[in-house]
Amino acid sequence: MASKLFTPLDVGALSLSNRIVIAPMCQYSADGSGNATDWHLIHLGTLSLSGASLLMIEATAVTPEGRISPDDLGLWSDDNEAALARVLAGVRRYSDMPIGIQLAHAGRKASTRVPWEGGAQIRPDEPTGWQTEAPSPLAFENGENPPTELGRDDLVRLRDAFVAAAVRADRLGIDAIQLHGAHGYLMHEFLSPLSNRREDEYGGSLENRMRFPLEVFDAVRAAFPAHKPVSMRVSATDWVDGGWDIESTTAFAKALEARGCDAIHVSSGGLHPAQQIPVGPSYQVPLARKVKEQVGIPVIAVGLITGFEQAEAIVSTGDADAIALARTILYDPRWPWHAAAALGARVKAAKQYLRCQPRQHADLFND
Repeated sequence: MASKLFTPLDVGALSLSNRIVIAPMCQYSADGSGNATDWHLIHLGTLSLSGASLLMIEATAVTPEGRISPDDLGLWSDDNEAALARVLAGVRRYSDMPIGIQLAHAGRKASTRVPWEGGAQIRPDEPTGWQTEAPSPLAFENGENPPTELGRDDLVRLRDAFVAAAVRADRLGIDAIQLHGAHGYLMHEFLSPLSNRREDEYGGSLENRMRFPLEVFDAVRAAFPAHKPVSMRVSATDWVDGGWDIESTTAFAKALEARGCDAIHVSSGGLHPAQQIPVGPSYQVPLARKVKEQVGIPVIAVGLITGFEQAEAIVSTGDADAIALARTILYDPRWPWHAAAALGARVKAAKQYLRCQPRQHADLFND
């Protein structure tokens, strides 16, 4: 039986050669002003030769205050755009893999140290810190400096910042945009009743809490060319009682689909330190399946997907339309090659690498 994992998938008008997507992964390696560096050229260049079908650039802040850390990638300035253009030119010189970008704002989880320095908040009175902003003035962790509550003019400003970044992404030749509505960052903060205590039209009911993320989606969709897909990454549950849950997620997914969203990438958690996540292989796949049961657009599953047969089962049984790899593909940047060999499929490889094809897999590479 032919491998389902290595069959094509259409996401909007973008045709993917297989069902393996490289998830956006923060590198915390920009130059301090949001500009991409040689690290990004090495990192993205390596992954672009992996045999996956789509490479998503890491969470890229639409404003300086929207960065998770001072070392995050940004796309709010001409300098940001020029630096990323240089990186993309190098990557595309040797790879024709479609490239997407995740546009993001970290909300109350901004202004933090990089993970290998502990990830703690950098307070606004520290040299590299700044005042965070969020739907409500509620800190993520007890003892942190709380964010300021966003006013209506601020919401317009941020919506326009997402649009401006989308326009820059199109100028860069980016093939797809993913809006970051997961992991406790700004749009997720609007969605969850644990972080959104507003009393205006952007808080309270599910409809109101969905309003700002849907406004951002509508504005970005209108600004980005119609033939290029716009998707959303969601946390399907907060894993906290009384928080955002799968029922709310399916309602949000259906609202996005009705507005022209091209795909939903299903993750979970990240909003509240009290989360209780049952981590294990494929632990988020049941959430993806529940979303897939409610929408007709592609659904992407992610989270501790490491095995070839495991990935094949996820797509062949209909749990999701595609799988996304993050840490797995950092550990093994040729994971799609190895999966194709194990599943009897074919995968694209650069001509410089064709001679490494194992004799027992003589039909592995498309040349």
